[in-house]
Amino acid sequence: MIERLRAWAKALKRDVLALWLAARDPRVPLLAKLLAGLVAAYALSPVDLIPDFFPVLGYLDDLLIVPAGIWLVVRLVPADVLDDLRSKAEDQARPISRLGLVLVLAIWLAVVAAVWRIW
Repeated sequence: MIERLRAWAKALKRDVLALWLAARDPRVPLLAKLLAGLVAAYALSPVDLIPDFFPVLGYLDDLLIVPAGIWLVVRLVPADVLDDLRSKAEDQARPISRLGLVLVLAIWLAVVAAVWRIW
């Protein structure tokens, strides 16, 4: 069971990098590029939408949102292109997404502003 979880986590990391590459690849359709860019930006962001120190909820994005986004984009990218991007992702270093950081911080600021306004 532990080995299956490790293999799943490794495949998830590889697919995030493949999506990061897909967002820049001219062979990928526009909708898939946009979604791949958003999913990769969020997954590679140094800040989570729901911080991990919240019990259960903190890991919800890592366990549900990111895999669901990857699943959707994988369905939109042509299989041969995805295979090529996955093989390139094996050799790729993990980047850090500044766009993801900005998006997450913007969402947090919008939530804080809305709560402040309601309060």
